[in-house]
Amino acid sequence: MGFIFSKSMSENMKNQQEFMLMNARLQLERQLMMQNEMRERQMALQIAWSREFLKYFGTFFGIAAISLTAGAIRRKKPAFLFPIIPLSFVFTYQYDLGYGTLLQRMKGEAENILETEKSKLQLPRGTITFENLEKARKEQSKFFTEK
Repeated sequence: MGFIFSKSMSENMKNQQEFMLMNARLQLERQLMMQNEMRERQMALQIAWSREFLKYFGTFFGIAAISLTAGAIRRKKPAFLFPIIPLSFVFTYQYDLGYGTLLQRMKGEAENILETEKSKLQLPRGTITFENLEKARKEQSKFFTEK
């Protein structure tokens, strides 16, 4: 009788462990999906912001370019055209970010850095560990309790 009871308990324990492992895996997958969803939303918000900024800056750039060109022609001073150069760089960058391939090029460069320049990505003092966090937490709690 004890053997049957022990066998049942062992099988029950094994089923419980499998369930816990499956549950942990499911939770991790959900966390990864949530992080990716948040990242995608942040990227979409950045692109939308760039497109909206481009509308206002494009209007400003157009008015400034027309005004500066008219001023340069009327006064016969080509120096009035010089502010158009830096403004055109900003306009081109914002256009490329909102409608062009800048994000794809940035992604490619980031992948290249991850593959070939891994040493530049290391944190000072190395990776954060649980022990480091506990040590800092204990030091901070001593600081607050001593006052």
